[in-house]
Amino acid sequence: MGHLVYALVTVVIGLAGAAIYFYASNLLLDRALPYRDAEGARASRNLRRANAIRPWLFMLPAIVILSVYLVYPVLESIWLSFHGKAGIDFVGLSNYHWMLVDPEFRESIVNNLLWLLIVPALSTFFGLVIAALADRIWWGNIAKSLIFMPMAISFVGASVIWKFIYDFRPAGSEQIGLLNAVVVFFGGNPHAWITIPFWNSVFLMVILVWIQTGFAMVILSAALRSIPDETIEAAVIDGANGLQIFFKIMVPQIWGTIAVVWTTITILVLKVFDIVLAMTNGQWDTQVLANLMFEWMFRGGGDFGRGAVIALVIMVLVVPIMIWNIHNARQELR
Repeated sequence: MGHLVYALVTVVIGLAGAAIYFYASNLLLDRALPYRDAEGARASRNLRRANAIRPWLFMLPAIVILSVYLVYPVLESIWLSFHGKAGIDFVGLSNYHWMLVDPEFRESIVNNLLWLLIVPALSTFFGLVIAALADRIWWGNIAKSLIFMPMAISFVGASVIWKFIYDFRPAGSEQIGLLNAVVVFFGGNPHAWITIPFWNSVFLMVILVWIQTGFAMVILSAALRSIPDETIEAAVIDGANGLQIFFKIMVPQIWGTIAVVWTTITILVLKVFDIVLAMTNGQWDTQVLANLMFEWMFRGGGDFGRGAVIALVIMVLVVPIMIWNIHNARQELR
């Protein structure tokens, strides 16, 4: 109960603070550049200046927060990457050399590459197919709601759910894991699925696909509905079948949206951490970059230098995709 009250008080204080800030800042701006009581050219000049400054008043809190929580950590990470375990002694490029020769880092790179190849592709594909099919059935909105529901679950919560699905008990014991229960029902032997190298990473990817398919479906469904009916009707008159209309008429017209969805999920995959930590903690060859960074930075005594190097690698991988994603999103709005 105390946590709930604390959360409500925090929300109220935050909203009240934002309202007071915007009211006070606009009031000060109007007094600094009065245009209601001014006359002629001075009123016009003050109005233009006030309108130019006012958007920055709204963005100022976000700019300050981004500077404190994004720009400063990047600069601090660069500084730490050239220092030792405690972040005090200068070690030059030794952390970068360690990164290049460390087998666990190479394992993380390979696993992240697998996640990049599989998760965005499957999430976008399933989201696109479901978006197209759900619009053709009367209970499509119900289906969309059910498929979107995993988006409301945290990654850790989803991992707990799927941990029960993959749960393993020795042969002869009652299987509480859904997957092993099905296998045993059909006469097979139960397996500890998340301990099988390579395939365990795939089983972890299924969790993120399950979550992100709903996101892809919602965005792509809106894009499909924006396609002019005239193009579909013309294709039907010309004798195109359903698959031809879908792949040759509909998909090309929403390709920009598909790219945005794909890259958005790709950015998320590069930062994947919660699922691996909750399911395997990086064991059995499932280590990924974010989890490896957490291990070096906060566990085993902590090594700020090596943790910072891994964090910079993640940033370098994410930023170009993010810039391209923003560019595509702007192109879609034009």
